Amino acid sequence: MKALRALGMDGAVTYAFLARLTSIVGSTGTVLLIVHALSPVEQGYYYTLLSLVSLQIVFELGFSFVIQQLAAHECVHLELGADGSVNGDAEAHARLASALKLSIRWYTAAAAAMALILAPMGLIFFSRYAARGVTQVAWQGPWLTAVLASSASLWCMPFYAFLEGCGHVRAAAAMRFRQAGAAVACAWGPMLMHHGLYSPAMVIAGQVAIGLGFVSGHRRLLAGLLRSRNGEAAIEWRREIWPFQWRIAVSSMCYYFTAQVFVPILFAVRGPVEAGRMGMALSITGYITILALAWTSTKSTPFGGMIARRTFQELDRLFHRTQRQSLAAFATISLSACAGVAALPFFAPRLAARLVSPRLFVVLVAAAGANCAIQILATLLRSFKREPFLVQSLIASSLTLALAALTAPRWGSAGAAFSYLAATAGFALPSALTIFTRARRVYLGRGANELCKGEAA
Repeated sequence: MKALRALGMDGAVTYAFLARLTSIVGSTGTVLLIVHALSPVEQGYYYTLLSLVSLQIVFELGFSFVIQQLAAHECVHLELGADGSVNGDAEAHARLASALKLSIRWYTAAAAAMALILAPMGLIFFSRYAARGVTQVAWQGPWLTAVLASSASLWCMPFYAFLEGCGHVRAAAAMRFRQAGAAVACAWGPMLMHHGLYSPAMVIAGQVAIGLGFVSGHRRLLAGLLRSRNGEAAIEWRREIWPFQWRIAVSSMCYYFTAQVFVPILFAVRGPVEAGRMGMALSITGYITILALAWTSTKSTPFGGMIARRTFQELDRLFHRTQRQSLAAFATISLSACAGVAALPFFAPRLAARLVSPRLFVVLVAAAGANCAIQILATLLRSFKREPFLVQSLIASSLTLALAALTAPRWGSAGAAFSYLAATAGFALPSALTIFTRARRVYLGRGANELCKGEAA
């Protein structure tokens, strides 16, 4: 136990780590099943479908992090009982209830918009480029099912974020651990029944089922807040949320264009086979990143609480400890992954043929490492309900998209991989470090109180 505590493995981090480790083990099995059950062309459709479904981030507009921080800042003045009771400052109670109601309305509209917009958009995209495949692929059913499942998943997101902000970080991490286990079963089942393209939809549906069980377990708290009257203490979305939210939304959408857009581009200009290789590689590097971020992502609620209490020295110590732990985890896992990919041509040539070359994989890992470091910095600064990375994100994503569009048609995966590395390690990370250094001087100095007020910079 002492060793786990020394590694920063508290209850929330342990569950988050196990959830992401389960996802990695499950995804490893899924990769093997993809090679066994899907043709190279179908693999391209599989990962392109996943990339397009990831456009969910456009409809979510970064609101989940905003909800989490709103709840975390208000709960500092409240006591939440195990029976769902809420005691403490009446104004904070009303604002907490207002945040929940507002978030449910927002996500209900966002989920409906996602289903109505994303479904026809995907149909048009796949129809236009389907002729590039060597064989005909039945993608319509899997695509529509995945969109519907993703819309349901989007609707559940405010409940998860709100409950985390209310201090149920460990319970939320445990729920995600159960979701990871369900995802493995739901991913492998369709593959084994030779309906592998339905796997993404079934994974999301399984996660929704587990998530609804988690929400049901906190129904007394949620129902009590939904019945509460906000009065004059209601949160003003336009004044208090929107200035922060739209910046988070733009930065979140920019992340899509720096990490997910390569697969659809390659599908369009080079065909599904090459898109499938890149998709599998990006899936692996993505799992490395989310596993490494287990230490940091579980601290966003404690960060928000410390900011609300103005304990900035304690905040700084906690952040730097979790930053070191996340980066060390990324380095350790990445080295193992690179060694494994390098050995594939000798031990699993069939699998190696479905993946980018070991050299390109190292390039993608380096780019993912830069993105991981940026996300760690952003987690802390966004806990102030600020978004200082807006302009930086816009420039980085525009640079990534422009470089990929120029290089992918001629050099394929190599062009996309080096575009990713140039934009993230060459521009995004240095600029993020500069922004963070300046912001840290502010929040540790006299400007800390001012940093928590007013519109986002």
